[in-house]
Amino acid sequence: NGMTSDTCEGEWKVGYDYPNPNAPNGSAVAWIGAAVGSLIRPVGGIMADKYGGAKMTNLAIIWCTLAAFGQGALVQTVSQMEDPTSNKAYYGLFIFLFINLFACCGFMNGTTFRTIGVLFPPEEAGPVLGWSSAIASYGAFVIPVMFGIALQAGNPQITFYCLGGYYVTCFFVNFWYYIRPGCEKPGV
Repeated sequence: NGMTSDTCEGEWKVGYDYPNPNAPNGSAVAWIGAAVGSLIRPVGGIMADKYGGAKMTNLAIIWCTLAAFGQGALVQTVSQMEDPTSNKAYYGLFIFLFINLFACCGFMNGTTFRTIGVLFPPEEAGPVLGWSSAIASYGAFVIPVMFGIALQAGNPQITFYCLGGYYVTCFFVNFWYYIRPGCEKPGV
């Protein structure tokens, strides 16, 4: 049931039998996350300019952590249901948390770029921002791979829990170096 492509030597599956043909089409709303994340990015930068990049970053990390753990709990709850489509409210909550994950990541992107501009001298800030962007873009590869592995294992919620744990680590690193009393770089 596949068609081989000569150009990329991959296999394109046609006539795929979906586990639940009544499930909502996630690809119809997936673009909303990227749009919201892109649109809120300047807000993160403006708020970081006004209140401090490290403080706004940690606020966004808390937001991200709650959304990721909430998403993991929701996916775990729904995956254990006999008929996940029986309660339409779960889909709305999923989309809400999904959009929040993208929103807080976009917001955090703006706060991080502001912080990098303050932490480094002007001649170093540009290259560091470029390096930071390159590393951040790697997430567009790593996160789908994480989901792929978790889906194959039958536990997609694990990806959300891992992201939540990563955000907790980021919170403490950011707090330690930029916010705590006696920190290395206060006031960023």
